[in-house]
Amino acid sequence: MRRSVGHPKVVLVRRTRPLTDTEEIDVLTIPLTPRRVARLKVAYTVRNLDLAQPLQVVHDHDLAPRHGDVMLAAVDRIGQHPKLELTTSRRSALYTGDEILVAAAARYAPDQFEAEVPEDLGPCDLVAAGGIAARIRSSHVKMSIPTSLNPIGLLADAGGRIVNLSDLALAAPVPTLRRPTTIVVAGTAMNAGKTTAVASLVRGLTAAGLRVGACKVTGTGAGGDPWLYRDAGAAEVLDFTDVGFAATYRIPLPALLDCATGLHAHLAARDVDAIVIEIADGVLHAETAALLDHPRIQALIDGVVFAAGDAAGALLGVSRVRAAGLEVLAVGGLLTTSPLATREAQAVLDLPVYGSADLSDPALSASLLQKARVTVITPRAHCAQPA
Repeated sequence: MRRSVGHPKVVLVRRTRPLTDTEEIDVLTIPLTPRRVARLKVAYTVRNLDLAQPLQVVHDHDLAPRHGDVMLAAVDRIGQHPKLELTTSRRSALYTGDEILVAAAARYAPDQFEAEVPEDLGPCDLVAAGGIAARIRSSHVKMSIPTSLNPIGLLADAGGRIVNLSDLALAAPVPTLRRPTTIVVAGTAMNAGKTTAVASLVRGLTAAGLRVGACKVTGTGAGGDPWLYRDAGAAEVLDFTDVGFAATYRIPLPALLDCATGLHAHLAARDVDAIVIEIADGVLHAETAALLDHPRIQALIDGVVFAAGDAAGALLGVSRVRAAGLEVLAVGGLLTTSPLATREAQAVLDLPVYGSADLSDPALSASLLQKARVTVITPRAHCAQPA
């Protein structure tokens, strides 16, 4: 071990990891004092981190972050995201020079940013208020310049092991033979009304006297959706950050399958009567399509409520979900805020179109659940798929 000149609290050590499991590189290691930790603004995505443990930061410009690595960064310039969602979901105003704890991840958001995991510890961007550090590949025209970050390094434990969100995931659930009836809400795209549909269903089923579990299995880490599920009455709420993912864009399918089935298993083990699942983004998004097509996910789904922004999107989306062999129970989403759009959708669909007030009705939501329980889903023939 070599000590750096003139700074007794910074040491240059040799660590195994970060580039491969076998390659060793020289990195700066900076112990984090309790006083410095107390000043950090800690993002929602890393809320499960135990800040009471001894922590340090490792840095080398060529150190390649992996998805889910916890990063300490300094705010360099305020841009599109002037606030950071903290572990409590309070949005804290950011100032130049603030030190924040975020997670490295990719982001898929057609109406905001498309971004990739940084390839090194050079300057990067805050691409989501929930705490995602990435490098922007493209952005919607309405977006401002991103809030820029200067990475100080990756967080490590006392032994020098880089902290990844996968280390903070929930333990495996207690196995159960219970199989709560499960409704999935999918949609045409982000902002199609999926989360509102989930909350409305949760509200209705809870009002019908059921203990409801809700989860979001894909997306970008943020507290707004899970909190809305709770506000609607969900007894148990989880999202993908609880099983070790800051976001799910670019995550390989086997890991996504484990994420979705694991969240469902956790809710089933918590004695719920029904489960409502949100799958983020749209049916043409690669990860969403792969999940809906996979037998492991189809085995969990008893019915689908499809959210769309207009009649054309509803028509295409329902066709796509049915092509996967899944039963569509109803259509909802943003289009139901317009009586005209609702009539257009109803004219071309052989399904009921329900707004938030409808789905929140205990009798109607219970009838959808009952329909899902008696539906026999016959998945279409599948090509060989990864386990």
